[in-house]
Amino acid sequence: MTRLAATLLYLFAALVARLPWVLLHALADGVAWLWRRLDARESRVARRNLALAMPWAEPRNREALHGRVLRTTARQALETLVFWTRPHARNLALIRETHGTEAFDAALAAGRGVIVAAPHYGNWELLNQWLAARTPLAILYRPPESAIGEAFLQRVRADDVGRVTQVPAEGAAVRQLLRLLQDGGVVGILPDQQPKAGEGVFAPFFGLQALTMRLLPRLAARTGATVLFAYCERIEGRGRAPAFALRIEPAPDGIAADDPVAGATALNAMVESIARRHPEQYQWTYKRYTLRPPDSGETNPYRDLERH
Repeated sequence: MTRLAATLLYLFAALVARLPWVLLHALADGVAWLWRRLDARESRVARRNLALAMPWAEPRNREALHGRVLRTTARQALETLVFWTRPHARNLALIRETHGTEAFDAALAAGRGVIVAAPHYGNWELLNQWLAARTPLAILYRPPESAIGEAFLQRVRADDVGRVTQVPAEGAAVRQLLRLLQDGGVVGILPDQQPKAGEGVFAPFFGLQALTMRLLPRLAARTGATVLFAYCERIEGRGRAPAFALRIEPAPDGIAADDPVAGATALNAMVESIARRHPEQYQWTYKRYTLRPPDSGETNPYRDLERH
């Protein structure tokens, strides 16, 4: 039953993905308008995150950014359905520019393992496909609560030649990733997901303390793997199809520090620097600050946004 439901979900995604780009983007813009009009969860969380991260901004400027965030978020969601359900080579043709790929090639050639930190910025699913076209890749991910969602992800993230391995962020994940890196492999990690309590440390992110993963800095310290930040950034394209620039940048000094707070601070500083390039391309609809530092007296800043 799970496999059948996942197949039906895939067929629906493929049907939506067959729409011409102009209609797909019009549909996404309509979804974004509804989010704002109905004050949907995405709209409420994005508005709160922008207020938390940019309290210095003029309210009208922040509200304008809020609209652009929702529009970009909706477009990216529907574009991802396209990327998930058509040949990867066709998707990769939308990458019009590449920057810093020589650093990735050099890290591969060094054979010490590569950790690709891919923030929730631009389109990270397109980045995964570019990486898988170059080398076998293990992706750390948080499994969906639904078995149907899990089966769907396993299908859509699989590449054409079996180069992608999905590693659930649970149980033996750390040991598996350590072995892969020690063997010179490539691991992709979304570095700005909030870990579970006890699995991270607090470090500043847009001026606020955010619970941040210890995993990436610890893997870098224990394996000596090269850490690179990578993202597919939306750029102006020709015609109606979206266009992207793939950018790869070296990690900042200190990301593999023995002090976990120092490593997390370096990690967050790099993610923030990337998000500031074009803030509307960052995933502000994610509840990044739910857990607060112990004894800080702070409460969950999203609690009043919940609707019962």
